[in-house]
Amino acid sequence: MTMPEIIRKVGLIACGGEELPEGTISRIAARLVLEELRPLHTVTLCLPLFLAGGEAERAFARRQPTITIDGCEKLCARRATATYSGRPAVSFIVSEFIDYKGLRPPIHRRTLDEDEIALTRALAEAVAAEVDTLVEAQRSGGLGGMLSAQKGDGQKVVFADGTDEGLPVCACQSGGPPARSLQLASGAVQVVALDAILAQFAREGRPADASTLQDMLALVKIYNAVPPEAETDYAAALQREYAGFLARREKQA
Repeated sequence: MTMPEIIRKVGLIACGGEELPEGTISRIAARLVLEELRPLHTVTLCLPLFLAGGEAERAFARRQPTITIDGCEKLCARRATATYSGRPAVSFIVSEFIDYKGLRPPIHRRTLDEDEIALTRALAEAVAAEVDTLVEAQRSGGLGGMLSAQKGDGQKVVFADGTDEGLPVCACQSGGPPARSLQLASGAVQVVALDAILAQFAREGRPADASTLQDMLALVKIYNAVPPEAETDYAAALQREYAGFLARREKQA
């Protein structure tokens, strides 16, 4: 039986600033990538939750390649990612992107005009292109290998002039979290980060009940493509895995 391809995903962390139009541009561009341009290969990570200590957001950014989209030179998204999870694989700065493209700076923070919509679309397409590069790198030998070939041993940060800056590679981002087999009623599938997810819920003292399984499935879907029609099958398999995981931990205690 041929195993289905593991769907690798890229995290997007957009600027949380609402006082600047560039912050609005960054958030809408991230939504365009997530919902329209690259829905299969991207997830968005909430910057406020990231800063507040959201473990799911921080864990994802530690294990998977992440793109930050900052509105201005304060680099809130990039700095938060670097502080709590490791430097992002790619970093966009909207204000510099605007200068480089020779576009009119945005002036609206809520309802965008025609030029601002065009700017947002251009930024989203640039981000989507970087998503493609990162996904292909994971398919063809790992993120670390791509970054080594692309820029010494550094991570890529996109500046206004199209150049990039070499940054130290975080070892935990070199290949993504490991996958292992999960036995569904319909057959075995490879699930990325399964053991880490089980361990996280066990550390939180969560029982193997319906509420826990719902949250666990949501986290599994961040790392893996789960067809809607297979969610019930996944939930039942996760319940079996988690119950067994808890039983083993109790026996070892």
